[in-house]
Amino acid sequence: MTAENNLESAAAKGQDRDLAALFKGLVYRYGLVAVLVLMIIYFAAAEPFFGTFRNAMFILQAASVVAVVGLGCTVSMTVGGFDLSVGAAMSLSIMAAAAAMVIGDIGGGWAILIGISAGLAVGLFNSFLIVYARIPDLVATLATLFLVNGLTLMGVGGQSVAQGMFFRGEQTTGSFAPIFNWLGSGRVFGVPSSVIVAGVIFVAVFVLLNYTRWGRAFYAVGGNPVAAAAAGIRVARYRIIAYLISGGLSAVAGLMLAARSNRGDVNVGDPFLLQAVSAALVGYAVLGANRPNAFGTLIGAVFVAVLINGLTMFNFPYYAQTFVQGLLLVIALLMSYTLGPSRR
Repeated sequence: MTAENNLESAAAKGQDRDLAALFKGLVYRYGLVAVLVLMIIYFAAAEPFFGTFRNAMFILQAASVVAVVGLGCTVSMTVGGFDLSVGAAMSLSIMAAAAAMVIGDIGGGWAILIGISAGLAVGLFNSFLIVYARIPDLVATLATLFLVNGLTLMGVGGQSVAQGMFFRGEQTTGSFAPIFNWLGSGRVFGVPSSVIVAGVIFVAVFVLLNYTRWGRAFYAVGGNPVAAAAAGIRVARYRIIAYLISGGLSAVAGLMLAARSNRGDVNVGDPFLLQAVSAALVGYAVLGANRPNAFGTLIGAVFVAVLINGLTMFNFPYYAQTFVQGLLLVIALLMSYTLGPSRR
């Protein structure tokens, strides 16, 4: 009887371990999505306006900018990097495009190209520091952040760019072009244009990372650059491309942001650094990815937007919102790094 009892006890303990492992696996894969769904249900039940189509578009519009910047960060993370200059690249692109239209009286199409070129220039400079000067990514992009922010301030004398402003003693005559305004205020079948642009970019990045040779090379470089080089992958080339994509997407996000307000505000992109990084890191915990991925970053951006929208709607003190965002980010990271396969 004793042997039978021991066998039954061992079997029970084995079942308990299996159930615990199953629970951890479910939390690891679906925990963050479950938290997002519960947040939406709670906010919608407590405040009926939260669940309306109009507010859903507000949330998606706010998430679109964070998602585009976050997707750029995600690409840089796939090669083992970390781009801290995305907010500065946004600000530079905003001011370059706004100054081109308002001060230079240049058309909207050319202004958009100028803004995107400014973001690509930031990515190229980061690539030079990281790939050729061999400066660590965090240090290099941090230095770029300060350098680009200073350049942005110097370019316009520290003032914002708006229609009818005075620049060097003279009133400007240029204005924001309709094609530029469409990026922020246009709609297609009731859906904001910025949401559509973000959706197209998400699909492009998702396909790039998951279904192309470039995407596989990005992950190979981030996983083990020495082994990637031994396999014939040009590590330097792919790192340069990753930072160019990061800078370019930061520029697009900046243009989307400026098009909403029809003005270029100095250093307006700085707050989006933390939100974009949060979205990209939260994405690690989505569906058990445990690596930078486009779908996870999109969910992370929506997560951040839903949280901010809900807290604002309930008049939650603005000075405490950052703490709540940080707390939920810690929870998401715990799901990814504590329950992930590498930690089991």
